[in-house]
Amino acid sequence: MAYLLSALSQHGYSILFAIVFLEAIGVPVPAAIALLIAGGASAGGSLHFSLAAACALSAMVIGDTLMFLMGRYTGWWLLGLLCRLSLNPESCILRAADSFYRRGRIFLVFAKFVPGINTIAPPLAGSMNMRFGQFFGLDFVGASLYAGAYLCVGFLFSDALGTVTKNYEVVSRALSWALIVAVLGYVGFRAWIWAKSRGLPAVPFVSAAEAARAVSADTAVIYDVRSHGYYDRKARRVRGSRRLDPNALNHLKEDVRVDKLVYLYCTCVREATSARVAQHLLEKGVRAAVIKGGLRAWRKAGLPMESVPLEEMTELPLFG
Repeated sequence: MAYLLSALSQHGYSILFAIVFLEAIGVPVPAAIALLIAGGASAGGSLHFSLAAACALSAMVIGDTLMFLMGRYTGWWLLGLLCRLSLNPESCILRAADSFYRRGRIFLVFAKFVPGINTIAPPLAGSMNMRFGQFFGLDFVGASLYAGAYLCVGFLFSDALGTVTKNYEVVSRALSWALIVAVLGYVGFRAWIWAKSRGLPAVPFVSAAEAARAVSADTAVIYDVRSHGYYDRKARRVRGSRRLDPNALNHLKEDVRVDKLVYLYCTCVREATSARVAQHLLEKGVRAAVIKGGLRAWRKAGLPMESVPLEEMTELPLFG
């Protein structure tokens, strides 16, 4: 942070442009702080306010436009990448798409003020086929509000900003302790989840090759339990697998073969969805196991796959 303050005061517009642009494309840099400092520098005469505003606005709009076009031409792949920190990437995408479809137009105006959402909103608009002209207009208004708000605050409270920067070491120590507390809290939460999960029945895991051999011998059947099915028209699945909705656990037993071994796969972290469904089936007396590594492991092993039939595709909302 200290380097950021020094560099911004020395190189001005180019550093401001770079920081704002990097945040717009998803790099975790403090653009809001850079805008505040630029506003304070404008009050002190080091920068021209109008030039700083134009620089920040152009960087933000260029970055957002790039993300919009990436969303338009990469489909849902980019969104899956942005959502991969979620335990269920498909669930993350579907919730985001549904929420954005209902509030997307006004949401774009204020998305910049919400960390995390500010990065996913432009590619989501592109993926959902929002007209570029409409996106550009809404994004321009939102970027103007965001840049203008922080620049004006920095300009009006330049004296207070100077006091904060002089006491940066004190602030940084406080932030460091806050980060340590947050990490300890997260570790404690994960430990609680682990302890709670130990009371659940153990879920057996099998390799993709072992599952393939069992299916070939007609002693097992494979089910795809990805949280929200198939939303990408290029989606592929294990050849011969069947769809099983993990969000309707009360009806699962009626939908599965109980005379054979049941193998489950998904695309989530640590096979979370598959493990949850397998636990439910085991409690119901169904012989179930999880394919370790999920669909990725199956593909990596070079085992047969197939395109998802169009009638089984989940239609996501589109603009236009």
